[in-house]
Amino acid sequence: MPTLVYPFDAKLSATERMRLLGTKAAGLNEMTALGIPVPPGFTITSEVGRRYRETGRWPDELQEQVERALRSVEERTELRFGHPAAPLLVSVRSGAAVSMPGMMDSLLNVGLTERTIAALKSQSSHERFALDSYRRLLYMYGTIVRGIGADRFQQLLAEHKAAFGRIRMLDYELPLDALEALIEDYLALIENESGSPFPQDPRVQLWDAIGAVFASWENLRARRYRRMEGIAESVGTSCTIQAMVFGNTGPESGSGVAFTRNPSTGDKELYGEFLTDAQGEDVVAGIRTPAALTARQSPPGKEDRSLERLLPKSFEAIAEYCRTLETHFGDIQDVEFTVQNGTPFLLQTRSAKRTARAAVRAAVEMVHEGILERHEALLRVDPRALGQLVQAKLRDPGELAAEGILPIAVGLPASPGAASGRVVFDADDALRWAAEGQDVILVRQETSAEDIHGMKAAKGVVTAAGGMTSHAAVVARGLGKCCVVGCGALEVDYRTRQLKPHRSEVETQVIEEGDLLSIDGSTGKIYAGVLDVIASPTIAEFDELMEWADDVRRIRVYADADTPQSARAALSYGAEGVGLCRTEHLFFAAERLLAMRCVLLAEDAEQRADWLGRIERAQRDDFAEIFEAMQGRPVTIRLLDRPMQEFLRLEERDVDAIASALNLEAEEIRTRIRQRREGNPAFGHRGVRAGLTVLGLYDMQLRAMLWAARDCAHRGTPVDLEVSVPMVAYPSELEAIHLALERVRSEMFDRETDLVDIRLAAMVELPRACIVADQLARHTEVFAFGGNDLTQTTLGISRDDAGRFLPTYLNDLELVHSDPFAQLDETGVGELIELALTRARKVRPRLTAGLCGEQAADPAAIAFCERLGLDFVSCQLHALPGARLAAAQVRLRANK
Repeated sequence: MPTLVYPFDAKLSATERMRLLGTKAAGLNEMTALGIPVPPGFTITSEVGRRYRETGRWPDELQEQVERALRSVEERTELRFGHPAAPLLVSVRSGAAVSMPGMMDSLLNVGLTERTIAALKSQSSHERFALDSYRRLLYMYGTIVRGIGADRFQQLLAEHKAAFGRIRMLDYELPLDALEALIEDYLALIENESGSPFPQDPRVQLWDAIGAVFASWENLRARRYRRMEGIAESVGTSCTIQAMVFGNTGPESGSGVAFTRNPSTGDKELYGEFLTDAQGEDVVAGIRTPAALTARQSPPGKEDRSLERLLPKSFEAIAEYCRTLETHFGDIQDVEFTVQNGTPFLLQTRSAKRTARAAVRAAVEMVHEGILERHEALLRVDPRALGQLVQAKLRDPGELAAEGILPIAVGLPASPGAASGRVVFDADDALRWAAEGQDVILVRQETSAEDIHGMKAAKGVVTAAGGMTSHAAVVARGLGKCCVVGCGALEVDYRTRQLKPHRSEVETQVIEEGDLLSIDGSTGKIYAGVLDVIASPTIAEFDELMEWADDVRRIRVYADADTPQSARAALSYGAEGVGLCRTEHLFFAAERLLAMRCVLLAEDAEQRADWLGRIERAQRDDFAEIFEAMQGRPVTIRLLDRPMQEFLRLEERDVDAIASALNLEAEEIRTRIRQRREGNPAFGHRGVRAGLTVLGLYDMQLRAMLWAARDCAHRGTPVDLEVSVPMVAYPSELEAIHLALERVRSEMFDRETDLVDIRLAAMVELPRACIVADQLARHTEVFAFGGNDLTQTTLGISRDDAGRFLPTYLNDLELVHSDPFAQLDETGVGELIELALTRARKVRPRLTAGLCGEQAADPAAIAFCERLGLDFVSCQLHALPGARLAAAQVRLRANK
């Protein structure tokens, strides 16, 4: 008989625990082995969930194994499931092999019925406890199992509060008779809306709950989260059944969340929040603002509300358990706990969602503390999060105040960084506005798992309720979004779409949807309008971790740097050179744009040469500055690639300026522009095609590079120059550029006294280039795969226009699982890269090859490059630290 159910003390390997039980149950299993007090329970494997979702039926052996495991829990607790005198209540929770906080469903207090509630009342002197537990079960069962909208239950609750004239009273303040009436209303709602009453048989409740938990793997928020995080659909969830312990039995009970280190800063201190007389859902949902765990972290005057002061013995026990867990797992732990009548129990431990700053600091410090080895520390940090360390922040609040800029409200600084954008109150609106190119700030009373897509799309998140471990805070830190929570000075009015400050240091103002807002996740301050930002300083531990990564990785990491300023910045981010200098970005200054337009519209070769000369002098200075900045490190300059028509999108004043410069009539300029208009410029007169047909254009750029390199060499600055030819489709194009280079070089220098060596690289960004890669390799020693254009030409999708339909493909139709311009399409585009590399290296075994474009910094793409043996990646400045770390991680995993 296959084993479908495992108790918490089952002997399994780490791999088996994760595969069969998921992160939640694996943590319970390990805590049990460590002797940490965990309420007993068992887990139904993810394999069962997979079969249930496919067939709609339970395996024949499952019921017997669940009953046997349930009897074991009854023996350990001395309670019985469904017994009228000593009832055992259980929680039924989801848990995948990859943490998906809040995305799937869980039910608490399962087994509570009209018969067992009387026994629960008699077991506690706290009369409210049993009724409150029943209310929670009805709400969860109705919404999760029967699919009744949560707003229906919330409306009933609001009506009972309104009857007392206190619509804003907290749930636990509802009088007992009102609570009893609310339960009756909930029971009626379930029966009326679903067609059958709430089951009074505990085992029916249990199997309904198990089915709902397994089915929640397919809910919309879980699917969205998996797509966002790249989690495979085949992973599935397990289902854990665990004896309930209760935090809502009185003043010596409560629930909380503890981090073994501060998840925002990485400080080595127990950090978290606690609510007295509450179940755990109250803490993570952000419905009530909790107290801090420690007196030091408490606001002034509220130290006695902390767990440390309120229940000191429980606090010390939890602190000791947390120290044990962090040492055991070698990582910051996120621990959920319940204190029942003064006795603490741990309900979950998992690797904590944390900021990049906290992740880096903790990883490095754990090496120094002897908890981790260096290679383990490198694998503990998410490369995608390192961009947070170069996040901007708002200026010091004191400086702003001196200029009369005061916050409209102040909340808790839940996730660092700064953001400005237009206020939206709905996650779907945030996604839609962001897809249209707008920066948005998502404002909610409190967030829930249904808001995950809006949080991902927004630049920042604000909630009026909740604490530092609320859903908004935890998810924002995981997404790298700045976030301010628990801003009690704000009233979020969804009906009027307004944000109304209750009180403020400035004159009260109402913020309408669409108004601009700036938030500082490091200070918790919220400002009206858009404020300037400044760069955040890095931390010493970051530099140390990067040194370890650089010692391990094989793949070279270059920067996309288009100006002398960005080239200098690239060095501070650890770039080994410039892998892509897009020369079209050097044309954006007004006088250069005018010159380029005159080149394209000139009457004759002489006039064109005059304007090309003006551009050449400017480009020569630019290239010299870039070479000086890089001090002999490799610099790859891509010849002009911008579609020619894009230079000719003119306003009337531009037409007049060109006409004056070329001594022509304005109407003649308009005629020439019309003659050069293209239907699809992205695939028209651009790249090498333009360079070979606009006479003198590429010659000018080559001269500018060579003069700049020669000038630098004369000054003693070494130059390592590579020229990249864009949009190559035919070997003859590459050969023509090679001849042009030789011609320019011979015109400029005596070959015997050449001061500059220059390599020619092919930008491989067309499917035909991949197919004829062996022929291209005869004319070059370097391939630079242009991920953006290769994706466009392979899929036939314009990157500039994809935002019109890709969100629908991703989120609604679920036809694709990731944005191909953000994550390399390994099946299609990747196959072409592999084909090209295989063919080219048959001709030139030592061919150097790398990946450029936005996908180049993605850890999965870097792993792909490692497997294929590519030599480098080139990415944007903010992505450089993550790329360096990802390259080290793939090397460590490959060696392992």
